[in-house]
Amino acid sequence: MKKIINSEKEMYKFASQLAKKLKGGEVLALQGELGAGKTTFVKGLARALGVREVVHSPTFILVKPYRIRNQKIIKTLIHVDAYRVAGGEDLIFVGLDEFFQDKDTVMAIEWAEKVKKILPRARTKWIKFYLGKKLNQRIVQIKD
Repeated sequence: MKKIINSEKEMYKFASQLAKKLKGGEVLALQGELGAGKTTFVKGLARALGVREVVHSPTFILVKPYRIRNQKIIKTLIHVDAYRVAGGEDLIFVGLDEFFQDKDTVMAIEWAEKVKKILPRARTKWIKFYLGKKLNQRIVQIKD
């Protein structure tokens, strides 16, 4: 599936639509160059799931969990930024692999291609973000 997004508001709406389909246990593997919309997507996803905190990309802390209080199924959103890691072993070292087993957790990993080897294949959904032809336009492609 390919979707053209023309604004931040549209990206939030797109993320919200995807959030409604999540059941827990999914890993959203986000790919795309700097500025392509990965963090904006995660902000929209977090909002749609009920996260009340301000969401920032965890570039220097690598992993940021957000508690979700108003949902019965999904209780945690784990936001990961793998931009500064050498490989999946770095994320295993900080305990990320423990979250792969949580059925009440959704994980969104920016720069996921860098840690592809450690991701659970059956539960990983790859989402690629591209810069569009217009200033605020983004193209999002989900591999099913």
